[in-house]
Amino acid sequence: MLRHIALGALCAIFSGSAARSQPSRTLSVPPDSARWDLQGQAKAAEYQGRKCLFLDGGAAVLNDFEMRDGVIDVDVATPASRGFFGIQFRIANDGANAEEVYLRQHKSGYPDAMQYTPVLNNGRNWQIYNGPGFTGAVDIPKNVWFHLRLEVVGAQAKFYVKEMDKPALVMHDLKSGVQKGQVALYDLIGATYFSNFEIRTTPDAAWERRLPPMPPHTLTKWSLSPSYDALARNLERPLAPSESEVIRWQDVEAEPPGFVVVNRYRESPQLRVSFANDFSKRLEPQPGMKVVYARTSIDSDRDQVKALYLGYSDDVSLFLNGKILYRGRSAQNFRDPGFLGIVNPENDAVYLPLKKGRNELMLAVSELGGGWGFICRLENVEN
Repeated sequence: MLRHIALGALCAIFSGSAARSQPSRTLSVPPDSARWDLQGQAKAAEYQGRKCLFLDGGAAVLNDFEMRDGVIDVDVATPASRGFFGIQFRIANDGANAEEVYLRQHKSGYPDAMQYTPVLNNGRNWQIYNGPGFTGAVDIPKNVWFHLRLEVVGAQAKFYVKEMDKPALVMHDLKSGVQKGQVALYDLIGATYFSNFEIRTTPDAAWERRLPPMPPHTLTKWSLSPSYDALARNLERPLAPSESEVIRWQDVEAEPPGFVVVNRYRESPQLRVSFANDFSKRLEPQPGMKVVYARTSIDSDRDQVKALYLGYSDDVSLFLNGKILYRGRSAQNFRDPGFLGIVNPENDAVYLPLKKGRNELMLAVSELGGGWGFICRLENVEN
């Protein structure tokens, strides 16, 4: 994959609550400029009388320029009926972590016609970060030029599509953690043209996170194992005590509203899912699938049953006190050909027979694409 489409690791993260302010500067970059690092299917072209950049499964990375806060303006036009194109910003030095906002031509007018997602350890996390602040409806013109503007201020951003008086998408909390990095135009698939690119840096704003609340009864304290080849393990079998004892567990804490985003801690696998275009292959083994074990403890004051509401991406086995209670898959295209695999805590419910005292809950969570993570909330069961 392309370096900045597949993406690749951490950029220096500024210490302190805000980076040092820098004076504003404006840069206009023509499509034939040597400052563009053209990757994949990317080249200078002409479309509808304009000089422009053509991307179709490619990227144009702006060399010798890094942005913390600023405004990016660009015109776009696409003849494609289906595609994903947009802007990457605050790309880390080796490209594994970044912010990304993009349009889907084939979803024009739908609630997910545009999306913001952080890229973490080479993984796009659109299945986890979804809904208000991440996705939105917009009409996407075809075969005509229209304008995009991205305004980045501290830990927030606004994305404008066609209409510059009102943002089409407000990103309340940028998730990657990268505070400064490169900028790129990119296109995953679907021929798209870009022209009149301009970028203007602005003085650094205070870095203020705007996190959602953490719902009550969310399980927040977990330990993660290293990642393993999922096909080399029996995912219906719990870890033996001897296996668990030798694992180097990493303590992590869920982020509001309760997600444990595995991609923050483990490299995202890059695999081609066989059932993406052929539903009949959905039960086939998927070479390249990785699994991480996640464990936590639940203290109960008596023997009782509690409901565990569980969301995950993309494949999970659930064990309580060394016994399997549930196994499921919630991957894109798996439950039906149009299934997206969006993660929320109401994806599934498992009823836990808790014993008095300490109970060990363990998940084996595997990734197939679209974000690696899970969320768990406990609720009482009414008698």
